[in-house]
Amino acid sequence: MTSRRTAAAVTATALLGLSALASGPAFAHGSMTDPVSRVSACYAEGPESPKSAACKAAVAASGAQAFYDWNAVNIANAAGKHRELIPDGKLCSAGNDKYRGLDLARADWPASALDSGEHTFRYKGTAPHRGSFELYVTKDGYDPSKPLAWSDLEEKPFATVTDPRMENGDYVFEGTVPAKSGRHLIYSIWQRSDSPEAFYTCSDVVFGKDSGGTAPAPTASAPSEEQIEDGKDESSVEHGGHGDTDPSTGAEETAAAPEPTRSAEATQAATPAETGAAAETPNAPAPAAGSDAGSGELLAETGGDATTPYLAVGGAAVLALGAAVLFGTTRRRRTQR
Repeated sequence: MTSRRTAAAVTATALLGLSALASGPAFAHGSMTDPVSRVSACYAEGPESPKSAACKAAVAASGAQAFYDWNAVNIANAAGKHRELIPDGKLCSAGNDKYRGLDLARADWPASALDSGEHTFRYKGTAPHRGSFELYVTKDGYDPSKPLAWSDLEEKPFATVTDPRMENGDYVFEGTVPAKSGRHLIYSIWQRSDSPEAFYTCSDVVFGKDSGGTAPAPTASAPSEEQIEDGKDESSVEHGGHGDTDPSTGAEETAAAPEPTRSAEATQAATPAETGAAAETPNAPAPAAGSDAGSGELLAETGGDATTPYLAVGGAAVLALGAAVLFGTTRRRRTQR
């Protein structure tokens, strides 16, 4: 094999390795825990043997796996088009058939007590990302025994926040809850800014006395850290991505888009000075505005995708390596002549 072919083989092999890194298992992302989302409440009760009638019905409809994957109710290519992609009656599942049990219309879902006025919201971020949250509440007269439609939500979110702070693995932010009474629902949309992916939750809440059913619904509880840790081995999302996706919405996880790299033609046409510079100091993504470039908490605080800098730096280094070998081979041949 000639030196030129050897260089091409080395470059191709390294690029394949980078491709494998990019397509490796992704991690789940999170769900609302204050007020507790439906999927979180049922996961906390136990996917194999839930306690409440509503969670039993949801597991019967969706299967236990959907609740082990409690932190991935999402649409990969949402890009802000939530109302276009999610049909009425399927808001809680985000149109993903895997989570169809979350859309069951019933008045006995485990609920969180909620008061009007200032409230601190918590969203468990099992894999943090940059993005914004929008919270909606249902209109007066909301009937939980009917499928949830977009028209059941107030027109505008009552709370919005971009890149909120994190505390102990939770996104934490404040909002002013409108005056309501009885049973309602809080709908959250978390739209990533480093990807078109978005996440959705339905949280059943009660203002004052519960008047939504013949008997008070059970109180919703968020999963404990121990429960989250214990369930990792059962999660199909965290260990290899979604097993079930809905083709109508593309409900699957998506990694942040890698930084663009130079084409092979552009790399081969580079001057020796350019090639050497790339090999010595590959371009790395600039830190987010307001971030501490030297902080080890950058990912947790900003939610940047951990694969992006490795792909950008590794891609530049591999392409530079291939070009350098080809240039060196050509130079040696000319010298020998």
